[in-house]
Order: sequence, then C-alpha cells, then structure tokens
Amino acid sequence: MNYREFGTTGRLVSEIGFGAWAIGGSWGDVSEADARAALKAALDAGTTFIDTADVYGDGRSERIIAHVLKERGGERPFVATKAGRRLSPHVSAGYNKENLTSFVDRSLKNLETDCLDLLQLHCPPTEVYYRPDVFEALESLIGAGKIRNYGVSVEKVEEGLKAIEYPGVASIQIIYNVFRQRPADLFFREAKRKGVAVVVRVPLASGLLTGKMNAQTTFAADDHRAFNRNGEAFDKGETFSGVPYDVALEVVEDIRKLVPDDVTMAQFALRWILMNEAVSTVIPGAKSAEQANANALGSSIAELSPSTMETIKTIYENRIAPHVHQLW
Repeated sequence: MNYREFGTTGRLVSEIGFGAWAIGGSWGDVSEADARAALKAALDAGTTFIDTADVYGDGRSERIIAHVLKERGGERPFVATKAGRRLSPHVSAGYNKENLTSFVDRSLKNLETDCLDLLQLHCPPTEVYYRPDVFEALESLIGAGKIRNYGVSVEKVEEGLKAIEYPGVASIQIIYNVFRQRPADLFFREAKRKGVAVVVRVPLASGLLTGKMNAQTTFAADDHRAFNRNGEAFDKGETFSGVPYDVALEVVEDIRKLVPDDVTMAQFALRWILMNEAVSTVIPGAKSAEQANANALGSSIAELSPSTMETIKTIYENRIAPHVHQLW
C-alpha cells in the first residue's frame, strides 16, 4: 500500500481507502460477519482511511466500524463520516448548527469516539454552499472538540469549486472514474493549489468497471442499482455514474482490451484514478474480504502508459461524455 498526504491536515492516508456504504445498506444483503471480514481485510492490507455516513444502514456502517476498530486495538485509522441526509425533507434550512450538532453526537456514539477525524456534509442542496453560517457551524464543532476537520461530499464540480472558497474546508469528496472525468478539467487543479484533500468515491461506477456485469445481471430489490437508475431515491449520478447501463456495458468491453493479463479490471480502474496526483485517496466499497484484498492491490500495480491514458480519454470523450459531462 502506498500513502498520500491528506491535504493540509498533517495526516498520511492510504491511497486506497475503504468505502463503507456497502457494509451499511443499499447494496443487497451483506451479513454482519462478511461486513466485518471485509473491513478487517482492508485494514490488514494497509488501509488507513475509512469513509462512512450516518445514513448507511441507519448507523449500521458506523457501528460495524466501531466494533472492528475496538476489537483490533492499536493505532486508529482516519475515519471520515457524513451528515445531512437524515434530514426529512432534505432541504437547505435543515443544515443548521442545532441539527449538525445532533448528527455529530449520534455519529460520535455510533463510532465510539470522542472526536470525529472528518465530518463531511453529505451532498447537501446547492443553496448550502452559499450559506456562510453553515460553515461557521462546522467551525463551532471544531471549537467544541467534536470534530477535527470538515469537508463536503459534492455531486457537481461547481459545488466543489464553491466549497473550497471556504478556507476551513479540508476535503472534497467527488465522483471520479473512467466514466466521470470532468473533475480533472479544473477542479483537481484548484483543490491541489489550495491544499484541499480529494476523496474519490464511486471509483468503479457501482461495479460496472469490475467488468463482471452483463445485460442479464440482476440486483436485489434493496440494491440502489435496481431502484435508483433514474434518480428515484437520490442523484442518479451515484448509480453507475449516471451512464446508461447498455452504453456502459459496451464501453467496458473496449476498456477491457487495455487491461494487462495479470491485473483485474477493477484494479486497472483504480490505478487510472491514482494517476492523478491531486487525488488523496480512493474509496472503493467491498462486501467481502476477497473484494477488499483485491481493491488494496490497486495501489501496487504499475502506472498506466501515456498511450493507455490517451486511449481512455478518447473513449470517454466519444462514448461517455455526451451522457454525463455536462450534468455533473
């Protein structure tokens, strides 16, 4: 495992982190035993960055993380969580000091810690980015000793650019993968210039970039890949990166031709992301120890050649960009 600086926090984190959405919910059935085994395998492989949220399984993900870390003991990894999506309705007005404090207190209890390493606003309404009082509330949580750092998980590049205008924002979490390349146009450069850490989520496009799906693949009823393809529950860009499923399957076959024989397609996709030095960590999910181990190996494979990178860029521009580039 290789490690990178996490913005200006003074922390080094594994460049392959652990995305804990899948062990919480909305990815089909994952047993408690499998969830714990996946996280343990990631930690054994050198992972030191864990990303979760208070709504993943209504706190299940956070509680599983707390259990595993307590059982292991030793140096605690960097654990990031998110808040805001418990609001119903999920509107800008709900992002206030009282609610954020309540959410943080709940996460502190779930994670069995006195202070959160990183609290991220969880894809808030765009209006939130234009409310300095929200970020003042986050500063007050630092002052109260409840959080060490704060950041924002964003849907759109424009939201990320607005968020990093606030000097206290330590990190931005954003979707970036072979199917969603727009963040590299401007946002990454600005984030790096300002010393803001970048957490990359949905790196495998909800599993598409593992190369294991086809037109006959089915998903459980409680899996977002079954119920959110058109944004029925949340932003459709979170599911398959917003790319039409049939188009994505065709493009996956073109990308497969570029993957070396001794590398899985998922590892190749993770390595592609890590080719951008603005990225601090990538957070693929895992529902088993086998998946977690395979993801971690993405840190150690050889860099991709310039010609491979150019070919992927061309594929994106010609086949994928028309569907997603202007939306996020």
